[in-house]
Amino acid sequence: MKKFTQSSIFIKLLIIQFLAIVYTCHGFDFFYFWPGSLCDAKRACCLPTSGKPATDFGIHGLWPTFNNGSYPANCNANSPFDGSKISDLTKELQVDWPSLTCPSTNSSKFWTHEWVKHGTCSESVLDQHAYFEANLNLKHSINLLGVLQLAGIQPNGKVYSLQSVRGAIKAGTGYTPVIECNLDASNNSQLYQVYLCVDKSGSKLIECPVLPKRKCASFIEFPSF
Repeated sequence: MKKFTQSSIFIKLLIIQFLAIVYTCHGFDFFYFWPGSLCDAKRACCLPTSGKPATDFGIHGLWPTFNNGSYPANCNANSPFDGSKISDLTKELQVDWPSLTCPSTNSSKFWTHEWVKHGTCSESVLDQHAYFEANLNLKHSINLLGVLQLAGIQPNGKVYSLQSVRGAIKAGTGYTPVIECNLDASNNSQLYQVYLCVDKSGSKLIECPVLPKRKCASFIEFPSF
């Protein structure tokens, strides 16, 4: 009887550990969606081998995130990136989700990284094709560049108040963004990435349960694409 009890306890502990792993990898609460500038001006940038991408924000990724701001990563080693699964999206991805790292690439390394590190943690909701399609749909529906241009904020190297950029995005999308800045070659603060939050379906914007802390100056440059 004692052996049976110890065995039962051991099995229960294994089940608890398994469920904890499953929750950590798939029990996320929302997504961060990151439209990003195409090029970090302080670093070397190269056009992808597929050609010059659209004059627009690119995509950084769609990250499953917990309500406390932490996030799961690398959830399924048995689900590698498979370009054949998104072959119908490849041309669109090359335009809307390019990599400008050097040396020039066809951007698949970037997509691989985002799928393996973040996409695999959303597989309970989005398979590989649906994950990439969700990124594209969000980019098009938000139309971040159009939202800013409608407010007179252009990617022309001019300086705008951080408050006006944030306000324009809030007015255009209905939701509070987080603005991330970096420094250009002259150490001026410039618009780099925008964070918006998306529900667990990967399709609808929501107010962010937690806002990541990102630093920007009171006035920021909107670099030319």
